[in-house]
Amino acid sequence: MIRGRAEGSTISWLPKAGWQAVCVVVAGPRGESLQHGQSGTLPHFLQEPVDAYIVKSNPIKLRCQARPALQIFFKCNGEWVHQSQHMSQEHTDTGTGLKIREVMINVSRQQVEDFHGPEDYWCLCVAWSHLGTSKSRKATVRIAYLRKNFEQDPQGSEVPLNGMIVLHCRPPEGVPAAEVEWLKNDDPISSDGVINTRGDHNLIITEARLSDSGNYTCVASNIVAKRRSATATVVVFVDGGWGEWGEWTLCSGDCERQRSRECTAPEPKHGGRLCDGVSLSVENCTGGECTQGVEGSSDVALYSGLAAGVVTVVVLIVAVTLYRRSQSEYGVDVIDSSALTGGFQSFTFKTSRQANPLLMNSSMQADLTVSRTYTSPMCFQDSIEKELMAERLLLDPMPDIKVKGVTESSEYPIISHPQTFPRGLAPDYRGIPVGPTLGRRGKNPFNAQVSQWTSKPAHRASAVFSHTGGKLMVPNTGISLLVPHGGIAEDTTWEMYMIINQEDSSALSDDDSEIFLSPAVTYGPTGLDLSCPIAMTIAHCAETSTNNWNIWLKRHVLDKWEEVMSVEEDSTSCYCLLEAKRCHVLLQQPGRYALVGEPLNQDAAKRLQLAVFGSPDPGSALGFTLRVYCVDDTPHAFQELAVAERSQGGRLLEEPKMMVFKGNKNSLQVSIQDVPQLLWTIKPFTTCQEFSFSQVWTAHQRPLQCAFSLERYSHHSSTHLSCKISVRQVKGDEQLLQIYTSVLENEKAVVPFCSQADCSVTSQTGSRAFKIPPSIRQRISATFDSANAKGKDWQLLAQKLQISRNLCYFACQESPSSAILSLWEAQHQDSADLDSLACALEEISRVQACRTNSLGHSEEERGSRDSDLNHLG
Repeated sequence: MIRGRAEGSTISWLPKAGWQAVCVVVAGPRGESLQHGQSGTLPHFLQEPVDAYIVKSNPIKLRCQARPALQIFFKCNGEWVHQSQHMSQEHTDTGTGLKIREVMINVSRQQVEDFHGPEDYWCLCVAWSHLGTSKSRKATVRIAYLRKNFEQDPQGSEVPLNGMIVLHCRPPEGVPAAEVEWLKNDDPISSDGVINTRGDHNLIITEARLSDSGNYTCVASNIVAKRRSATATVVVFVDGGWGEWGEWTLCSGDCERQRSRECTAPEPKHGGRLCDGVSLSVENCTGGECTQGVEGSSDVALYSGLAAGVVTVVVLIVAVTLYRRSQSEYGVDVIDSSALTGGFQSFTFKTSRQANPLLMNSSMQADLTVSRTYTSPMCFQDSIEKELMAERLLLDPMPDIKVKGVTESSEYPIISHPQTFPRGLAPDYRGIPVGPTLGRRGKNPFNAQVSQWTSKPAHRASAVFSHTGGKLMVPNTGISLLVPHGGIAEDTTWEMYMIINQEDSSALSDDDSEIFLSPAVTYGPTGLDLSCPIAMTIAHCAETSTNNWNIWLKRHVLDKWEEVMSVEEDSTSCYCLLEAKRCHVLLQQPGRYALVGEPLNQDAAKRLQLAVFGSPDPGSALGFTLRVYCVDDTPHAFQELAVAERSQGGRLLEEPKMMVFKGNKNSLQVSIQDVPQLLWTIKPFTTCQEFSFSQVWTAHQRPLQCAFSLERYSHHSSTHLSCKISVRQVKGDEQLLQIYTSVLENEKAVVPFCSQADCSVTSQTGSRAFKIPPSIRQRISATFDSANAKGKDWQLLAQKLQISRNLCYFACQESPSSAILSLWEAQHQDSADLDSLACALEEISRVQACRTNSLGHSEEERGSRDSDLNHLG
């Protein structure tokens, strides 16, 4: 403020409209005393701005009031607020006659968010009078919020009567700081002499009463919102105590007397321990009054012993006879040999002795013996019937431009490989026997096979292939190899193999910039000589719906991984077709291959498969353990997990679910919820467990596992368990697994986990390995391999089969059409019809007919075209 003097007046310069000055002329001494009170008075603030919080997007209002005051302006963060943003009013104090000025401004959320200073957003008032200025206090403006997650939830507990209950609660972060209130069974709790809610938000009950059992919830609230913590169930239990002994009874005929006591002082409650010791005491009577009774009782005991001995001998004779008869009647027709080799085709007991109790029928539990009847997946149709159907489907429509879809219907049961893990059976893992024995002398004929199957899961498949080609598969892994018909020279055979290698992402880079997205697969032998490329299919776990990855096909050479090609770039050495869950690769050089990904940003994600298994706790008769796994979403990863669980006696409790895990460096949290606390107890400090980001992101061959140990309160408690498992990535997706099961073996719930896409066989040779019969394939290739006047060539075939990129690869092949059809076979190996190929050929024929008619060809030319198409048939 700049001040000057004029005759009989004072001149003041005030900031206005930014930094422009305004001249204010104040009356002389006489007028001053009349309008502004005594001379020498500085402005006095009647109301100063107070600290405020912005809730959601609502602006707040700051207010100042001073007396006497010519002007009042706000200054925020050291800058004057523009005059246009001030709202002011003035009135006269009736008691003193002094002018009172009130000024207000609004502060918006955007203004606070845009301020990036070393302290909070602040404002103060500056008031002017004829003598000078006065400043108000600083008022801070902050954006109010309340986080959703509690920093610490209260945990349930079990305490004895008169014990101490301590429930901890750390509310979510918030501005202003949240206030905490405790609820019991949803009713507020007030502090009293017994219950103490301390300033650190903990709830303490120094001497627990039975009435203190219940569900406790910590509620945090501020001006923004109110949050409820997870509910903690507190159980106050009472251990049983013996009452006084009762009176002795009179002596009976056996010269004994008894007395009893009850476990009622106190009676056990809420899972408390039963009384130790006996409730009935017996002793011999003394004195001469029971001598006769003793003699009588001796005779009774003698006759009773003789009778019991006779009965025992008779029972032993009958049992030995039945045992020998059952052993002579038991033979190889009881135990089907396919069960010993791990087969799952249909089989039954070939015996007419239905009344023999040693034979177990299919209604008994699968985990008692291999007595169920299983049927393997139906995989193939007869090759001759298939070729006839395919020829009519694919070739007849071309000259007549008519197509009818044909569905394969002929199916055959297949004997499974003894080293594979078929899907689609109950959660006790494919009928693997545990429990009672079956066979001669109490030995279990399945034990050796089970041990081998459990300890050595299959990672390899091999078969001998000839000129007719075929298909090689590692069952239930999403890994397969297609050898085209004619790829191997005539009169030549090769024993080919596929191996899934155990690779770790640490083999790629130290900074986790690249990770494996698929298993590493080796195919060979090394010197394999093929005249055309094979088609290899590999399952992967990359989330490819958005372009957030660089994905390469890499080959392992001399202890390092070398780039073969990017799946998005063109190459003449091999071809990659990336689908949502699989990648189909055309190549000719044997070796070890894998899909490797580099995330381009934090939105890059991979798919996880979540599964929860359960089994009784061997260390506790009342215990039950839940094991939650997070693995890459590939069939191979889940098979590894299932094999390991089967060896522990675990069973699948809920159908596995898929979850998207983003590369945003945030961890993965696994928590158990809604456990019936009055029926089950869980080990403390285990309700929520966490995996770091790098553990999940690079866990290629290491299934991540966390376990929750639960225990029933007593043998009389319910044997059913219901709860939820929450798996969530911080600032990411969440998936819930709902568990409802019984801990008793005879009440196990069946959770089917089926896959029609995979079989238990490892190889198919000849025509039955292909959807397109070889003769039809050769005729299609001959038609499209060379361009002709009608524009019918392999590029048109590729276009109609939706193969639009990297066409230079096919151009380098001796038979481009054959390579295209190999890729189509790999894509459609799981489908049961030829509709997509038939529709493509029909569309080509229709386009040819329209093009020919539009050019006005003569009947002779159209006849020539029909002749060419008929030649295909």
